[in-house]
Amino acid sequence: MNKILFAYLIVLFPALALAQRNEQQPDVPVEKWTGRVVMLIGAHADDDAMSHGTLAMLQAHGNQIYIVTLTSGNVGTQDPNLSRTQLAQIRRQEELAALAELGIPGEHYVDLGYDDGLLEFEDRKAVVENLVRSIRKIRPDVLLAFDPGKRYQRWHKSDHRAAAYLAADAARAAMWRLLFEGQIIQEGLKEYMIPEYLFYDSAQEDENTWVDISEFADKRVNAGAKYVSQYGPGWKNYKPSLSGAELKQMEESVRSHIRMKGGKAIEGFRYYKGLPDSIGK
Repeated sequence: MNKILFAYLIVLFPALALAQRNEQQPDVPVEKWTGRVVMLIGAHADDDAMSHGTLAMLQAHGNQIYIVTLTSGNVGTQDPNLSRTQLAQIRRQEELAALAELGIPGEHYVDLGYDDGLLEFEDRKAVVENLVRSIRKIRPDVLLAFDPGKRYQRWHKSDHRAAAYLAADAARAAMWRLLFEGQIIQEGLKEYMIPEYLFYDSAQEDENTWVDISEFADKRVNAGAKYVSQYGPGWKNYKPSLSGAELKQMEESVRSHIRMKGGKAIEGFRYYKGLPDSIGK
């Protein structure tokens, strides 16, 4: 009997520990965060749209929000008349307009300028080094990034997949003084460990935190409607100004993608707190 019980406990305790890790929650609900520095890493100039309600709420509650995009978004159009240079400029303008709707200052937006669609083929060491520099400069209390996966690899489309792992690699590297030590010796930066994470675009079964954005849903809609070159009629035939009907169509499209839970508008995340080495465990 004792042997059976012992064997049962051997199986049960790891399962309970795993379940506990899966249910990890912030000590203070996200809706009550204030005075924190929050950094979001995305691949493109509209990837933060998945978290616009949360970002607007955090900004309104006295947190500092920084957005870092890895690519200039210079490929994502079906309009045959736009050049890469023109599209990169348009997407930057759209992102700044969206952030203004959320109350986030334009000087808190950083574009690292890599080519859209080819992030996986860039020099990974150089990209991670640039991200580490941003992390060490901004020193965020919370990092938002694409979810690299929980115990298994999450599939994302190309640039999103690369951004997920680059962000996780940079978070780990930033804490080690002897990695990219030139930033510390020559640039006066210091090593830094990010304490908390909100991973977005997770598999829904991996989400463990849902943020009530009911009061900020309109801000998400207004901000999302700024990405004219990416959604609605502007994707195939870009024009800087939409008609009233076209704008309404875009706003309705953004609103239709807001998720509901318990009658409230929400955004879902996988929350994690701890050493970067265990982000996926």
